Amino acid sequence: MLCGAAQKIKAVNPAEETDMSQWRKKTPDETYSTDEVEARLKAELPNWFLEDGWIRRKYKTGGWKGTLMVVNTVGHLAEAAWHHPDLTVSFAFVTVKLMNHAAKGITDKDFALAAKIEEVVMWRPGADEGSALEGTPDDPRFKYIKYD
Repeated sequence: MLCGAAQKIKAVNPAEETDMSQWRKKTPDETYSTDEVEARLKAELPNWFLEDGWIRRKYKTGGWKGTLMVVNTVGHLAEAAWHHPDLTVSFAFVTVKLMNHAAKGITDKDFALAAKIEEVVMWRPGADEGSALEGTPDDPRFKYIKYD
């Protein structure tokens, strides 16, 4: 897709499509203003927030096993994208922080990786009607992530 071209994407949680043309920048490393970041997070990634120049998301887990699964998922996606977040790792949560270090601000790279992380970490195949995959059992012994 050419920069500046209008596109529509589906937000992670809202059912409505979002018109991205209002936020599209001329170059991949051009940064967004605070107001633009907050508006885009609200529209596309409502569980993420802006703090101290970073977009952030805290994923709560059921314990160490779930935490490591989230860390490895984020690590794989970040390496594949060649855009690396800062992580805070604890027994029952992982906080992901994204900012484009080279651009010294929030860019399309940050939003794209945040959306992919959100999609994969919060994926619940058992919640999809007619899915061939049943997902994690409802038994609390098998819960490894706390879904929003």
